[in-house]
Amino acid sequence: MAKFGHETKKILRTIGPGVITGAADDDPSGIATYTQTGAQFGYGQLWTAFFTLPFMVAIQEACARIGAVTGKGIAAVIKERYSRWVLYGTITLVLIANTINIGADLGAMGAAAHLVIPLNTTILILLFTALILALEIFTSYRAYARILKWLVLALLSYPITVFLVHEPWGTLLRATLIPHIEFSFAFLFIITGVIGTTISPYMFFWEASEEIEEEREKRIKKVTPVFMRRLRIDNFFGMLSSNIATWCIIVVGATVLNAHGIMNVGTAADAAKALLPLVDTFPNAGLLAQLIFAVGIIGLGLLAVPVLSASASYALAEAFNWREGLNLKFRRAHGFYGVITIATIIGLMINFVGIDPIKALVFTAVFNGVAAVPLIFIIARIARDPEIMGEYRSGWLSNIFVWGTFALMATSAIAMFATL
Repeated sequence: MAKFGHETKKILRTIGPGVITGAADDDPSGIATYTQTGAQFGYGQLWTAFFTLPFMVAIQEACARIGAVTGKGIAAVIKERYSRWVLYGTITLVLIANTINIGADLGAMGAAAHLVIPLNTTILILLFTALILALEIFTSYRAYARILKWLVLALLSYPITVFLVHEPWGTLLRATLIPHIEFSFAFLFIITGVIGTTISPYMFFWEASEEIEEEREKRIKKVTPVFMRRLRIDNFFGMLSSNIATWCIIVVGATVLNAHGIMNVGTAADAAKALLPLVDTFPNAGLLAQLIFAVGIIGLGLLAVPVLSASASYALAEAFNWREGLNLKFRRAHGFYGVITIATIIGLMINFVGIDPIKALVFTAVFNGVAAVPLIFIIARIARDPEIMGEYRSGWLSNIFVWGTFALMATSAIAMFATL
């Protein structure tokens, strides 16, 4: 028993920015997009969960490595090496993408909570906003990271549901390994959203900055091969977990919704129906499914919204030489926490312009898919630069997959616009 406890603690110590980033990747925007994908196209886009994994691992490992080796966030490195217009363009993309994503996630959290809590959706959104800001501003990094790690468990409802439903496993295997593409705007719009919510701009900046936070927290003075190995294990496990959850959400959407004629996920209640098999042995299955869905959306929203606002704040703080870091008290980093607050409040305001929360989530994913393209180009160049990265510059395998990520997302975005 003691040995088991020791091993558990060892695993938990290994869990870091990579796992938190991977879990935040399956945020409300991801859940809505993957559920819509399964509902609309069945198993037609299931292969994306498998084929995007090596690209996702490569680009996130490059970002984490940049942060760990340079001791600086991506925006700070761009500021040193590129013109101010490249810097301002990068920050603008991140701020716009993250703010839209924050708004959509907060709206989804309110809509999901409204399924089980008899309060006005607006009130619920305001409560979640206040809670997130309080946690992010007034808790220490150590306590905050611990909270984020436990929220990862909110994803388990989808893998459990997969194994409760009678699945055509042969069909699933073929759909996972053999790509299926339709040259229509609807198909390419959703697939751009799937790739965009899987490989998102905010993840690049967050993981790089959180590697720096980890080094500060653990007082690591120098990057060693052992540290780099742990970084890569953490990153791989986080991205693998994220894509397994992605695969499960698409499968559940296809098996439960598409197979029963539900091809459009228009509301939070529609999305919750995907979890009905998890509770269909109970008298009030619909209500219980909504409860589980609400807990998942709220848990992952509480995880993702702080990641979104903080990653935007890291980028802006690095660009203007402000004190930055979740390890700092509010009084020592007014600008950093000010950006977090403003980005979250602007995101909150998006919910009062009459946009449907679920549609906003899918649109956000597509926007991320387009915005990520120029950012990956810059990250790829930084990660392979020997002057910046020294002995830890990208090797040939990393270069292939990082540039492959750029090509994949650029092709997806171009094809979508071409069919418009």
